[in-house]
Amino acid sequence: MKKSHIIGIVVIALAIGIIMSSAGDASTYVSFGEAIERAEEGNATKVHVVGRLKKDAKGHIVGMNYDPLLDPNYFSFTLVDTNRVEQQVVYYNPKPQDFERSEQVVITGNMQNNVFVADKILLKCPSKYVEKEIQQNTASL
Repeated sequence: MKKSHIIGIVVIALAIGIIMSSAGDASTYVSFGEAIERAEEGNATKVHVVGRLKKDAKGHIVGMNYDPLLDPNYFSFTLVDTNRVEQQVVYYNPKPQDFERSEQVVITGNMQNNVFVADKILLKCPSKYVEKEIQQNTASL
């Protein structure tokens, strides 16, 4: 075999190794029930949970706690996952901007002491284009 063939095989093997190791670190999407089961089994891997904020009949967010004067790096709220399971979520960073306007929330983290501790929060806010389209349709009626 030529040296170039051996080098090519080594490069391909390294690339496969890197891909396999990064795929093992990727977290999965689960419900709060599965996140609780993983924590009870001692599995502390990070997971994604998709949900909506808990709101009362008037549309106000229930269970949100953020006081930047007391502790700007402590934010907690209640999230309802796709199976309608409610869970307290703690985020040790400032509250994300436009959090109240979000339609859907994706959190990354794990369960710790019966609380989901989030490392990241991704928000899906309503589209400004949909709002404009609704306003135009109602104005033309």
